[in-house]
This record gives sequence, structure tokens and C-alpha cells, in this order.
Amino acid sequence: QLERLEAVATRAVGAFDRGHEWEVAGARTASSWLSVECSLPVRVARRRVQVGRALRDLPVAEAAWLDGEVSGPAVGLLTDARTEVTASAMTRDEAMLVDHAGRLSHGSFAKALAYWRQRADPDGVEDDAEALRAGRRVHLSSTYEGRWVLDGVLDPVGGEIVADALRRVEEQLFRSDWAEARAEHGEATTKEHLARTPAQRRADALVELARRAGATTDGRVPEPLFTVHVDHETLLGRICELASGTVVTPGSLLPWVTEARVERVVFDGADRVLGVGPRRRFFTGA
Repeated sequence: QLERLEAVATRAVGAFDRGHEWEVAGARTASSWLSVECSLPVRVARRRVQVGRALRDLPVAEAAWLDGEVSGPAVGLLTDARTEVTASAMTRDEAMLVDHAGRLSHGSFAKALAYWRQRADPDGVEDDAEALRAGRRVHLSSTYEGRWVLDGVLDPVGGEIVADALRRVEEQLFRSDWAEARAEHGEATTKEHLARTPAQRRADALVELARRAGATTDGRVPEPLFTVHVDHETLLGRICELASGTVVTPGSLLPWVTEARVERVVFDGADRVLGVGPRRRFFTGA
């Protein structure tokens, strides 16, 4: 019922936007009117207007939302996926995608839609992937107290590398903390007895990564620390995702090709491995 109510409200916002009734009140845009009159954050108001506008071109999604069969976030993903380039493909495949939205979890639907976008607009998704990589940034600044503030954004592949390395060191620190607490509290040890919180361990793990990097003396660059799953396209359709499940574009892997090693793993079902081939360099040229 909540989804149906949100669908009705969003459709009303779309009609309000198209009718330019907000101009009567002297507002510059429909979203600015909504922000003031409904006490909404500007970004929330803009998003509602955006989705309300898009519903005109997504009749199947709108009907399913009004019936409570799909969620608002799923409809939001569909509106983002419909562009000038993908419009005709969306018209053709909308019913199929809405069916997936109603049956799959939100994460699984987002992944399915990401693969659909790769088919519908292969150049566009590569441009989006390059924009994500171009938007990478890290800021590390000292405060007047002498503490350091770290803030940053990484692209999917770079983030996977950092997250995997950080996780491994954090697990090592957790085992050390647990052993120390176990020595003091015995069998009654719980996580409350650990010397560090998870956030503190992650901070210490980051420092440990930097310390280990500084201890490297041979100058050898380590191999990339991420895994990509790629299928045989003629069998099951495209699979191109990180081991964490994040869908990436083929183009975003190109910078790593010269350092990559390929290993063939044959599965029988999701968990049973039938065979593992030898690791070999993907690129052997000069």
C-alpha cells in the first residue's frame, strides 16, 4: 500500500510539473516549489520531479507501481536507464524489465538492468564508466588538533582493490584482538571485550597498508588485487563483474590487461568447481 501511495504521489508530481502550476506561485521550477511547500530537501524534490516526468514514457512500470507490484527504487532505476539512446530498446523490453523488477531482489534487479544497459547502449555505459574513473579523488588534510581527515571516491575497480586489501589486513587485526581478549576473558569472550571497534580496526588497517608499502624495497609493483568473472557470451549471455558482484564494463578492464593473468575455472552449479586451468599472462607482447 505504501508503494501504491508513493506511485500516486509521484504521478501527481509529474502532472504538476507538466501543468506549470508552480509558476503561479512565482517558483522557478517545480522542484523548488516542492522543496519549499512540502519541506523537502532540494535533492529529494528534484528526484521526485525527475521520476514523475519519466513515468509518461514508462506506462508498464507506472501501472505496476500503482498496483504495488514493483518498488519505487526499482522504478527509479528504470527511469535512469531510459535515455535518448535506449528509448526504443526500453519500449521494446519494458514489460520484461518490469517483470524482473517484481520478481528479483533490488540488488539482483540492479545487476540485471546494468547488463541490459550494456546491450542497449554499449558506448554510453563505457562513457559512464570512464566518467566514474575520471571522478576518482582522495583528500587527506590535517586539522588544527593534529588529526587527519580522509575523504575520497574511487571507481568500481579501484575501490575493489582497496576494499579487498583493507579487508584482509582488518581480518588479521581482528584475529589479533580476539586472541588478546581470549587470553584475558577465556571462553566468555565476546566482541564487546575487543580492544578496538570495527571502525578503529579499519583505520589501523589503512595505516598498516601504508606501513607495509613503505617497507617494500625491491621496487616490484604488486599484481592487481581484484577478480573479474567473465562468461562465454554465446552460452549464458554477458557476464562481466567483480567478485563482489559489481557490474563493470569491458572497457574499464582495459587499463589492467597488460598486468592481468587469466585463469579458467569450470563450474557445475554455483559452488561446485569441476576444474581449474593454469594461470597465464593475458598479454605477452613487447
